Amino acid sequence: MEEVVVKAIQDEYPDDYAWCYGCGRLNQEGHHFRTGWQGEQTVTIFTPKPEHTALPGFVYGGLIASLIDCHGTGSAALALHRKNGYEPGDREDAPRFVTANLNVSFLKPTPHGVPLKAIGTVTEIHPKKFKVDTEVFANDTLCARGEVIAVVMPSTFAKTE
Repeated sequence: MEEVVVKAIQDEYPDDYAWCYGCGRLNQEGHHFRTGWQGEQTVTIFTPKPEHTALPGFVYGGLIASLIDCHGTGSAALALHRKNGYEPGDREDAPRFVTANLNVSFLKPTPHGVPLKAIGTVTEIHPKKFKVDTEVFANDTLCARGEVIAVVMPSTFAKTE
């Protein structure tokens, strides 16, 4: 699972909205999750750090929830960007989504020390609201499943001077 997401939607978020602890490229302390297309599905690959431990040998569930959360909003952004006729790398002002609902099911303990791969399927349910179903694998083992309802970021989130 040495794959790397080369063209990630998070690389195109405007600077004012690139600070998320999970996926913000400008947050030095964050995880820097990066989400891109793999065929018609989305993918995020992340290797947990030693501090992401629940018990020795296993990944902390909050990190997995965070991965599903940011993968979901990134996947929704990818889907809307594509719907608008663009792919990552085409332009720098990708749409930005926020999470309206997050549901995570932990299926098996997630082993530490291996890359995690989140694979998402996007279902558009409204022009400004997308549902993303995600599966998280450690090697070939399905460890968690999640659903994100992502909504286009409201204009009220914009900075006002």
